[in-house]
Amino acid sequence: MNRLLFVTLLLLFSYSLFAQVDGEFAKNNYDKQEVYITMRDGVRLFTSIYTPKDQSKTYPILIKRTPYSCRPYGTDQYPNILGPNRYIMQEGYIVVYQDVRGRWMSEGDYDNMRPHVPNKKSKVDIDESSDTYDTIDWLIKNVQNNNGKAGIWGISYPGFYATAASVEAHPALKASSPQACIGDFYFDDFHHNGAYLLSYWRATAVFGYQTTEPTKTSWYTAPNLGTPDQYQFFLDAGPLSNLDKYYEDNFFWQQLRNHPDYDEFWQKRGIIQHLKDITPAMMIVGGWFDAEDLYGPLTTYQTIEKNNPATYNTIVMGPWSHGDWSRRRQRQAVGNVYFGDYISDYYQFNIERPFFHHFLKEDGESSPLPEAHMYDTGKKEWSSFEQWPPNNTKKKKWYLKDGDLKENLSRAAETAATYVSDPAKPVPYSEDIKVVFTPRKFMSDDQRFAARRPDVITFETEVLTEDVTLAGPINAYLVVSTTGTDADWVVKVIDVFPPDHEDYKETQDHLRMGNYHMMVRSEVMRGKYRESFVQPKAFIPEEQTAVNFKLQDVYHTFKKGHKIQIQIQSTWFPYIDLNPQTFVKNIFDAKESDFKAQTHKVYSSSSIEVTQMKK
Repeated sequence: MNRLLFVTLLLLFSYSLFAQVDGEFAKNNYDKQEVYITMRDGVRLFTSIYTPKDQSKTYPILIKRTPYSCRPYGTDQYPNILGPNRYIMQEGYIVVYQDVRGRWMSEGDYDNMRPHVPNKKSKVDIDESSDTYDTIDWLIKNVQNNNGKAGIWGISYPGFYATAASVEAHPALKASSPQACIGDFYFDDFHHNGAYLLSYWRATAVFGYQTTEPTKTSWYTAPNLGTPDQYQFFLDAGPLSNLDKYYEDNFFWQQLRNHPDYDEFWQKRGIIQHLKDITPAMMIVGGWFDAEDLYGPLTTYQTIEKNNPATYNTIVMGPWSHGDWSRRRQRQAVGNVYFGDYISDYYQFNIERPFFHHFLKEDGESSPLPEAHMYDTGKKEWSSFEQWPPNNTKKKKWYLKDGDLKENLSRAAETAATYVSDPAKPVPYSEDIKVVFTPRKFMSDDQRFAARRPDVITFETEVLTEDVTLAGPINAYLVVSTTGTDADWVVKVIDVFPPDHEDYKETQDHLRMGNYHMMVRSEVMRGKYRESFVQPKAFIPEEQTAVNFKLQDVYHTFKKGHKIQIQIQSTWFPYIDLNPQTFVKNIFDAKESDFKAQTHKVYSSSSIEVTQMKK
């Protein structure tokens, strides 16, 4: 029996076993206490501590710090699962949850992505690193039966707190796993390359209201759109300034609208630039189809790798949307596309559990995991690499000419693909008619509807005669012009399935997987930021201009019989807000009259640079 089959059978057995014990296991095997831990500036943070009832041995401490509440509150109330997953819960850890300052039951003021303060000089110089340091220091000194080692994990915003804990870390912090971690709020969640992510507008409610005192109940509500059709709601709303009325007292909305550029306000909120002298072992986790935080995990891993060559630093990327790896399901799919069985369980048992066990329960001397454990979303299988991107890759450029992807730049006269982009009739980011709090499914969605629009230009290979595997970053090097003075440029990398491809159980009723146009990677660049995110610059109408940007990494095999397609467009609504296509200093102040249809050209000297595995 091969190892993968054995693991699958083991996970199938454990799936049914743990389904029976999850609900009562924590209560039967752990004691709970709730305490306030005082930080160096006197602010007290609410903390729930779950300690194994078996006091015959010592245990490491595993921490999650969150702005989303460490519920359930009450010493007789227990969650179904303690720690990152049920396998870790079964092994036995002292598990700690903490409400960060200014949230839920903790004291103090909340600062969204609180800036890190290097070279602290007094007790008032606090940040998330110091709060975690003070928390660990108290836990090590006051919680019985701990073994003197601590670890931390978190997904999404808690992933940022796990990253921050690793900067100026407490000596007892031996292992940290930032997962789907925010690296910089200007490039994760609410902005992508200068474009505002309108699809996260309702989530602004979560982060923009202060509590007046500690609370166990929610104090914020998201705006009700009054319709299931978010595309039509935002189109009818018009300019962003018309949304001010929903968030007049929301401080995060005011921060977004008053700081459209990557100015000092945003720069000091990034944790990426502080990733130096990292001492804990690091395991960065992310999903290839994470619409919220893809920049964060990839950039966090790459920065730690560059700045801390002696630090144990591994990365795991799977076929998941935001946080999928923490959930349990037999069939793993993103949207319409099925990737395999028990993939999250495989990760939890074979990757996450050994990481914490090794560094918190063992000597932590040897490497328990590969440097990079990555899932090929085309072949649908795991691969391990000694580095990421892998050694055996080469850079390759595809040129965009006359609807084709060309490997060589033609010596013939330059041509251009032309389209009219009209903000009054924007290209949807999804065919689905619904309201979503944050978008996820669309990251692998069918793109046929877009390919058939006149304001989307496509470039495609012939049917592949052999597999083509991309493993690493994708970069767009566009040469464009516009009749306007600003424009967005959206590039999508598409896997076109064969005409006879079978349907999956997850395939939506109105779709078929034959000729499915699966989005593999996509990104937007707000044109005025093409040279600097700090100093926007208008286009000169009809002048050829370079627009270069990164689409983030992929690990995907375009299989024999498939085709590779590139789509380019200038609206992507309402995933991103509408660009007026006339230059305005602050798009949050744009007027109705600023929005104009413009003609755009993409010249055949444009290219998409990929990182391709060598044969």
